[in-house]
Amino acid sequence: MKKFLTLTLSLVLALVLVSSQASAQQFSKRKQYNSVGVSLNAMNYFGDITPKPSIASFRFAATRPNIGFSFTHRFAPRISVRAGLAYGRITGDDAKAADDTDPDAKYRFNRNMNFRNDIVEGSLVGVFDLIENRNNYLKRPDFVPYIFAGIAGFHHNPKGLVGNDGPTDIQGDYIALQPLGTEGQRLTGDQYGLWQFSIPFGGGVRYKLNKSFDLGLEIGWRKTFTDYIDDVSTNYVNNPADLSAGAARYFGYDITKGLDGTYSEANQAGGQRGKSNEDDWYIVTGLSVNYILAPRVKSPKFR
Repeated sequence: MKKFLTLTLSLVLALVLVSSQASAQQFSKRKQYNSVGVSLNAMNYFGDITPKPSIASFRFAATRPNIGFSFTHRFAPRISVRAGLAYGRITGDDAKAADDTDPDAKYRFNRNMNFRNDIVEGSLVGVFDLIENRNNYLKRPDFVPYIFAGIAGFHHNPKGLVGNDGPTDIQGDYIALQPLGTEGQRLTGDQYGLWQFSIPFGGGVRYKLNKSFDLGLEIGWRKTFTDYIDDVSTNYVNNPADLSAGAARYFGYDITKGLDGTYSEANQAGGQRGKSNEDDWYIVTGLSVNYILAPRVKSPKFR
């Protein structure tokens, strides 16, 4: 599935590039233009701490805000390139994701994991309009559906909430999980990176408000190449002594009511904590307003 998805996206991007080269030859520079935009979005995630092990499964109540800024250059009747910078948050909580009708509810409640993760993303995508515009920006269509795909890099830092039974001086605080090696990574030296990359793809529609402004609605999926944006992937440690010194401070007692359920009598030592065969995803859905930077027209020289 992963190889098929990657191959499909690569093929789509190749076709878009070939199409753009042919179209650009018939699209003069005087018709090309730039735009800047701001977007207010909703952010969700799919991973080990969602209600069901399905890419369509996410908890609406876990939706968090995301804000983005973009710069777009249109250089062909259907083709644009967009650079973006965005910041947002994703969350997950076993106590809220599981319910009594879920066959994995007991497993999830015993794991008792929660996290939040602030993500800063920089992206570069190609945008393919399903309705072309061979005229200048003033005569662009009123309503344009489009698809997009590209590449993005992001920084993330999953954190867990210290519960009421945690150390008194940090109860209610969010603690960075990656340095703790919650699955014994400090012993193996196999800690996951906080800088990652993803493949953003999706679609949307643009509506022409007036000669200078467009209103957009878009949904985009981010296929990441890490299973740790929620800090959950493989197995529990064999015993609490296998955790790092920092983790022992939070996990060395009744940690089912502490930071998360990394190890307890309810969880068999070395047993499954997450599903490492699927990488995590996040989803960005929202509205954007784009302002078109009218191209400057050079006056002809008189002789």
